[in-house]
Amino acid sequence: MQPFKSEFEGKTLFEAVANSSRKYNSSTPVLEDITGASLTFKKLMIGANVLARKFKPHFHKGEAVGVLLPNAAGGTITLIALQSLGCVPAMLNFSAGPSTVVSACETAAVKTVLSSHAFIEKGDLQELVKVMEKSGLEFIWLEDVRKSVGILDKLKGLFSASKPLQETKPDDPAVILFTSGSEGLPKGVVLSHANILANIAQVGARIEFSRKTDKVFSALPVFHSLGLTGGMMLPLIYGVPLFLYPSPLHYKIIPKAVAKTQSTILFGTDTFLGGYARMAKEGDFDSLRMVVAGAEPVKLETTQTWKERFDVDVLEGFGMTEAAPVLAVNTIEERKTGTVGKLLPGIEAKLEDVEGIEDGGKLIIKGPNLMLGYMMPDKPGVLQPRKSDWHDTGDVVHIDDEGFVAIKGRIKRFAKIAGEMISLTQIESIVNPLAPDEDHAVVSIPDRKKGEKIILVTTAVDLEKADILKSVKERGLSELLAPSAIEVVNAIPILGSGKIDYTRTKALVLP
Repeated sequence: MQPFKSEFEGKTLFEAVANSSRKYNSSTPVLEDITGASLTFKKLMIGANVLARKFKPHFHKGEAVGVLLPNAAGGTITLIALQSLGCVPAMLNFSAGPSTVVSACETAAVKTVLSSHAFIEKGDLQELVKVMEKSGLEFIWLEDVRKSVGILDKLKGLFSASKPLQETKPDDPAVILFTSGSEGLPKGVVLSHANILANIAQVGARIEFSRKTDKVFSALPVFHSLGLTGGMMLPLIYGVPLFLYPSPLHYKIIPKAVAKTQSTILFGTDTFLGGYARMAKEGDFDSLRMVVAGAEPVKLETTQTWKERFDVDVLEGFGMTEAAPVLAVNTIEERKTGTVGKLLPGIEAKLEDVEGIEDGGKLIIKGPNLMLGYMMPDKPGVLQPRKSDWHDTGDVVHIDDEGFVAIKGRIKRFAKIAGEMISLTQIESIVNPLAPDEDHAVVSIPDRKKGEKIILVTTAVDLEKADILKSVKERGLSELLAPSAIEVVNAIPILGSGKIDYTRTKALVLP
């Protein structure tokens, strides 16, 4: 394999955005949001410089700073300001619950959190703030900072907008994202500037973006790796106009917003895309040319619906926070149903045998987009570097002769029944077509006789075990793939990133 060379090699995130500002500077807005904000590159960079100067007395270089903000222009300016200061934004998942957010702050040794009064009020997050403050965290409110900005501050920003206030290196930490760890405690994934920029270059080498004809619509939260890299930084660095929407859960509003903004590219997850498709009216998605989906498996029904109703291709990809995050993606020119596309350039892979699984193996990867390491709850604020150039994804995959990757499931998403490894993800793919308008999740729980028992949790009230068993037999599959029981619920728990929350789902059916 030829070594992959990022077109942004030797740059930091701030430098990459500043370069784009100089390269694509025009009177055309590069960033808009639901509040009516409309920023050119010039306004974006001046705003970030002014904010960085206001933040400077509060932080030191390399400090982890909590960011509790939605998808909006103000959040983007804040992130670029922190990059100018050489600080490390710790992106907090405000949908995770107070104890989880506080734990994340403790893990990353965060002392101060940047937020907005307006966001807290609109998101009804007052209780979260109370718990965070009670734990000792201090808040800096953007509204208060803006009030202190004078003409002199703006003039300084005008003349030095493209220069960082602190020099940083490409291999320095750039951001901390959080993923669930043992016992549900979040662990921090530390990504460098080089990691994120390499991934942006990798995606850019596979998917063509046009700053003249494209416009990205992203409602994925920036505490989610795809929302941060794909939904925010990639468009900015390639100079592609970007519209940020604060919540992916507004199924009725987002189709209309896509139509109003005439966006051509949409980032989403299967859960969100299914919701948009159900609520969209004729013409809402006429401007879209492609949808990029990740974070969870995309159902065949979802891709078919989008193609048949809106004539839009849903391009499924695959990644993980530790890889900044994209590892593979289908493209309009090169795709295969049932796969997540080919691995991006610069990513090497090997498959490790897994007992009980013949057609595939555990995916081990290496590449320039792999994280610096973790921050763990037992050693707050300490970067624990990767022990090897290779990283165990925990995913079981099959890679065909053409290089297309098919996901069999996560190691944790397999159950051992009667000595056979059963993919819970595969069972979901069998159930989904039987009730495509409902939500389904498959979990395994301990069983005295078989060791494990498979439970289907669903919103479909009339789905029978016999229907599932019939479908299993028609596919020529083992009857072990039929769930032992069906539990009907009003709603499947969903994470803020759009993935099914299997921990909470499993808790619903545990005895």
